[in-house]
This record gives sequence, structure tokens and C-alpha cells, in this order.
Amino acid sequence: MNRLLKRFLNYVRIDTQSNPNSKTQPSTMKQKNLSKLLFNELSEMGYSPILDKYGYTYCHIKKNAEGFTPVGFISHVDTSPDFNGSNVNPKIIKSYDGKKIELNSNLFLDTNSYPILNSVVGDDLVVTDGLSLLGADDKCGVAEIMELAQILSEDTSIKHGDIYICFTPDEEIGKGTINFNYDFFKVNYAFTLDGSTVGEIEYENFNAASAIVKFTGKAIHPGSAKNKMVNASRLAMEFHSLLPKKMIPSLTSSYEGFNHLTELKAQVDSALSKYIIRNHDLSKFKKQKEKFEEIIKYLNNKYSYECSSVVITDTYFNMYEKIKPRMDIIEIARKSIEKCGIKAISNPIRGGTDGAVLTYNGLLCPNLGTGGFNFHGPYEFASVQQMNKAVEILLEIIKY
Repeated sequence: MNRLLKRFLNYVRIDTQSNPNSKTQPSTMKQKNLSKLLFNELSEMGYSPILDKYGYTYCHIKKNAEGFTPVGFISHVDTSPDFNGSNVNPKIIKSYDGKKIELNSNLFLDTNSYPILNSVVGDDLVVTDGLSLLGADDKCGVAEIMELAQILSEDTSIKHGDIYICFTPDEEIGKGTINFNYDFFKVNYAFTLDGSTVGEIEYENFNAASAIVKFTGKAIHPGSAKNKMVNASRLAMEFHSLLPKKMIPSLTSSYEGFNHLTELKAQVDSALSKYIIRNHDLSKFKKQKEKFEEIIKYLNNKYSYECSSVVITDTYFNMYEKIKPRMDIIEIARKSIEKCGIKAISNPIRGGTDGAVLTYNGLLCPNLGTGGFNFHGPYEFASVQQMNKAVEILLEIIKY
């Protein structure tokens, strides 16, 4: 078993799920179990890493030659709260033959349901047992950066400039950058390793916001409710019905935006709906948010009291506006990928990364593919060959 694979398997077995309802950072202390391991491994390599109280692990790999541009690499240690992340039991599929992969007696992967499998025929895959997510998002990226650090510690003939690395907590809940130490990261640009197919360079992401919509009903005995009761559960349903019906994740792709209902708690007297709002186009993004406000105003007028309210919070913005004047960074990634025999591709991210916020805060940070797929659920898998290629690409990037 190669070292990168062994490292990855070790990391995914550590439960690092973040918690969106937590008020602390890290949002779950168990994330620090992996952060401490990374700190110890970097120390054993001969580096002087830093593990801060928020769960960020930093390391400066000092330059051994002049003439190279300082560069940073960032991945996140937490896994998504969308599906069970405990007791991860990874399985290795050697030389995948394109046939159905049985995860357990109830779940399987096949090319009909997941055509992306066609792109990894012949590769060694790491899959789940169907009872948890895998954690390829983003432990593929973590393992690849750690492998880069190991290679550079062992082979001093590889010339490079200053390299800064960071492993962040809480990326999956949108808090991965709130305590990021920009002063430590003495670079003009970095790359997050948090994408999917190796060869991807992502520098266009959604503009993102969250919306919390509250509904206040008028509860009364249903036997005498005529012209008196206002059911908050029905208010929540009415609100949702007034949003554009085709702007939902399952009916959109590419640059198309969406409103996604992520949570609904409802009873007669009160209800609460949570949404995420996404669009690559800033003007359309603003109109989506305005639509929420318009519906609130309509419902309050219709029922003649303040039966509904909304709080909309911007989360991050499309990094392309900041990257656009510095496409030389994208060109460095493209050349590095192609030197490794892979075709470089760029597609809009239908999500977000730490890099979006970092970019808006002055650290330009496009995203690279890591070889992980089907994130956030039991169908997640990783390609060992693509992960190894990702390390090769990093070794090329540091030459600039």
C-alpha cells in the first residue's frame, strides 16, 4: 500500500464532523483529534508547525533556493454534518472494472446512477460501507498536502521557495476562515485543495447567503377556528410555494442559481424555515434575496399582521471578481497540471470553499481538484491514482 493511501485511510477513520449549531470554534472538539495528529506528523518531519486554540494547524516550509514565489496550500479537516461521519469503514476496490460496486446489502454504486465512475475505470478506489460518508471532502486534500510536506522533508534536492500550509476547521459550516491567521500566511496567493476531479481549477463560485424565515400563527381550537386560526405550518408552506419553482438544486446546473430549503420546523403557532441562496451572477443574487423580502411583505399584508419575518445573511461572494485581474495564478495551475499529463479544466463551483472568503480578504485562493467524488454522503469515493497526480501537480506549482 502506498504511503499516500495509508495516510488517507488513517485520516478518514477519525471522526471530524463539524456542527452548524455550535457557538464555538472549532464547532466540535473532535476535529482537533486530526489537527493534533497533523501537528505531530509535521513535527516528526522536522518542521515547526503551530496548532492554535481554534483548531487551525499552520506550517511554514522554509525556502531552500532563491527565485521562487511564495505559495500557500489549504485544506479543511472537518467533514459534512449532512450524513453520519462516525465509524468510517473505508474499503479499497482494486483496479475498478466499471461494474456495480456493492457498498452493503442495500446500497451500491454503478455507472448508470453515477456516470463519473466511467472516468476512474482502472483506478484503485476507496469507498464507504454505505453507513457513513467517506470524508474525501476534504481529507483527500489534507493527505495530499501532507504528502507534499513529507516529500520535501525527505528530498532536499527539490528546490522551492517559501511554502505555507494550513488545515482549517469548520469549512463545511461556512466558518473555516473566521479565525484564519493572515499574518502567518506571507503569500500573495494560495490554493485550496478542496475540489473533485484532478485537473480542475476552480475560480468561479456562487455568491452565497443564508435566510432564516420565521412564521407566527394564531392558534385556537380547530372546532372554533373559522376566520380566526392562522396555521404557521401553512404559512411556511405558502411562503415556499411563492418562491420560483424551478430554482431548486435538483433542477439547476452550471451557472444557474437556486434557493434551497435546508430545514423546516413547524407547528400551529410557530414555524421556522432555513434556506441557502446561491447565484454566480451578483445582480441575480440580489434579486433572489429581494424576492424573499417581497414574499414576507405580501404575507404580512395578506394576513393583516406581522405573521412572517426574514433575516438574510451574506456568507461569501464569487471569487472571480478578485481573481480576474490575476489570471497569471490560474495559468500557473494550468501549466502545472498539463506538465503532469492531464488536461486542465475550469468549471464554475456549485458551492463554496474557504478560498472564496480568503480571496475577498486579500489572499487570492483558487481551488484545485483532489480526486474525491460524490461528496457528503455514503456514495462518496476517492481515486488513489488521481490523489497521487494531485501531489505531482503540487510539486510542479512550487517551481514557479
